[in-house]
Amino acid sequence: MKLIFKSGDILEYTKVVTSADIAAFESGKVHDVYSTFSIARDAEWSGRLFVLEMKEEGEEGIGTRITVEHRSPAFIGDEVLYTATFVEITDKGEIVTQYQAHVGKRLIAEGIQGQKILKQEKIDRLFDSIKNVSSD
Repeated sequence: MKLIFKSGDILEYTKVVTSADIAAFESGKVHDVYSTFSIARDAEWSGRLFVLEMKEEGEEGIGTRITVEHRSPAFIGDEVLYTATFVEITDKGEIVTQYQAHVGKRLIAEGIQGQKILKQEKIDRLFDSIKNVSSD
């Protein structure tokens, strides 16, 4: 893992809300607004932007946590700006970021996101060991 970021470093990306992002479950549509679970997916991506620059050949990121404080709705067609701020790498190797998601000046969500960078072979072994236990 390349240690290239410091606390306070920021990465941003923009997401346009689509009909695939609305609040809906197997029972049907709830609202025509950006769902909390879609925000969680996109917030994880905001943290992964750091991981993509930090991981080295043979390494991969794996999510460890995410929080979503859903503050305001976003509608289909709205452009959401995610601003992710690098917080720290913990003593357990977790990369922690904070994010905010805005439509214009309106805050729609904020929270914390965590990932670890591990050797791909270690991730593969971990997944295989869990699959083997689950199939017994």
